[in-house]
Amino acid sequence: MRQKLFSGGLLELSEKVSHYLCNVMRCQAEDVIGCFNAEDGEFLCRIRKADKKKTVVSVDEQTRLPVKEQDLWLLFAPLKKDKTDFVIEKAVELGVSRIIPVITEHTNTDKVRIERLAAQAVEAAEQCGRLSVPVIDVPVDMNSLLQSWDPTRQLFFMNERRSGKDAADAFSGCAGKKAALLIGPEGGFSLTEVLSLTAKPFVSDIRLGPLVLRAETAAVAALAVWQALAGDWRDNGECR
Repeated sequence: MRQKLFSGGLLELSEKVSHYLCNVMRCQAEDVIGCFNAEDGEFLCRIRKADKKKTVVSVDEQTRLPVKEQDLWLLFAPLKKDKTDFVIEKAVELGVSRIIPVITEHTNTDKVRIERLAAQAVEAAEQCGRLSVPVIDVPVDMNSLLQSWDPTRQLFFMNERRSGKDAADAFSGCAGKKAALLIGPEGGFSLTEVLSLTAKPFVSDIRLGPLVLRAETAAVAALAVWQALAGDWRDNGECR
């Protein structure tokens, strides 16, 4: 359960966080740390009781106000451990609000530890100074995903067959709109999956340049193009 942050308040930190602060970071009473969440922003906090099972902090001054973030999802076929870790980290840094592992015909791993990925997302948010942490869903198969999809959210998938629009052209005019980017597995989408995707009116296939990209590279490239044309990297949030 997320705790409210406000000047003058007291927080009891979880055992996991307390262990990290006391045993890993070697924090002590009277040390100052930063606490944040998406709803309340970021505050300076002072440790009043340093205990590896239950640390207590007082909430002092606010250092950052909460900000409205884009509604962009990343859907990707789980990869081998290190590559999935990379995708999660970069998705957090590039402003994704929700991450959904998707099981496709060519997905080459069925091991997805949601708790581990969620912990990595928290760490990545802390490292890059982001106030929010993306939601990470349990894995879903492609058919179930498409059947339950909200048609008001445009879904862009990276088509390695290069039959779609250039990503830059596809993302132009999308500022402020809710969207999702779908990255396939290392073996690419099957022909059946491509036909199923392109048959949906809410799906657009796009291409990312002339070269064949690794799945984890495609995820970063697509998110970077989105941010530059329709996301948080634009000063005014509008397309030219």
